[in-house]
Amino acid sequence: MNAIASIDLSRWRAGGAAAAEVERTVDEGLRRAGFLLVYGHGVPEGLAGQVRAAARRFFALPDAVKEQYAVTVGGRGWIGPGKEANGYAEGTETPPDLKETFAVGAHTPVGDPRVDDAWFLPNVWPAEVQELRELTTAYTDAVRVLSDELLALFAAALRLPANPFRDLAARPTWTCNINHYPPLTVVGAPEPGQFRIGPHTDFGTVTVLDREPGAGGLQVYTEEGGWADAPYDPAAVTVNIGDLLAYWSGERWPSGRHRVLPPQAQAPEEDLVSLIYFYELDHDAVVTPLPPPVGRVAGLPPVVSAEFLRTRLDAITIG
Repeated sequence: MNAIASIDLSRWRAGGAAAAEVERTVDEGLRRAGFLLVYGHGVPEGLAGQVRAAARRFFALPDAVKEQYAVTVGGRGWIGPGKEANGYAEGTETPPDLKETFAVGAHTPVGDPRVDDAWFLPNVWPAEVQELRELTTAYTDAVRVLSDELLALFAAALRLPANPFRDLAARPTWTCNINHYPPLTVVGAPEPGQFRIGPHTDFGTVTVLDREPGAGGLQVYTEEGGWADAPYDPAAVTVNIGDLLAYWSGERWPSGRHRVLPPQAQAPEEDLVSLIYFYELDHDAVVTPLPPPVGRVAGLPPVVSAEFLRTRLDAITIG
């Protein structure tokens, strides 16, 4: 049995015995790895590919052009090479990740500059690739709907009488990173301990990943099996839970630990683009961990979503 469970959301939507089976699979799969392979996700077919193609046109622009849209981690725009090292989230000093990113996020300001400047910044769209705005907006709209459905499923998987996330994600914070992993022929040989993305867990509730497979691709860590290549199917999306949802579960479900391998010598021209949607909750949502017997750890105090996330985002920023 693969450590990463596969589920079909259309079977859960059908209700009855099929839904109950999906819920059991979710609980078992998240307890093993914090990851799922999700079919029946409802994201329009071909949309991710269109976003990826438009993003490639942006990434192919000269650095001098992309610099017009340059931001640091947590900003909206281009996060160039050398700006991020995800391994720092685990306290591991690693060289910078071998990637560049175009980032967008939630723009539903609340009217408080301290909040809006941190979580609801305006998105920045490159004039040179005008189609990127419409395509990415359509994609993130679809994945937001999927993320809310996943949270409802996770609550049902724990047999909760109601979905607590319904009242915690009215105006949620989220980010969508389009990551470009350039080939070995461009970035050169990796330094010792350098990855396309270093080992880490994500910070929020659910992460929805649409990726391209490759030799220097995604690996997932489990206690039983250590590091292993993640399964891939173009018909599915990869979903992992982040630190905030793991905390909410009373540590019943581990936050999905993962990494993206550096470019490999046997595939020197491999050039990959991933779409990563990080979903969270309302910035001021109070998350109360589930106590035993559902949760595994007793006495965990409530946390505020934005405060919980900020300490982690600061940890991975270079410079």
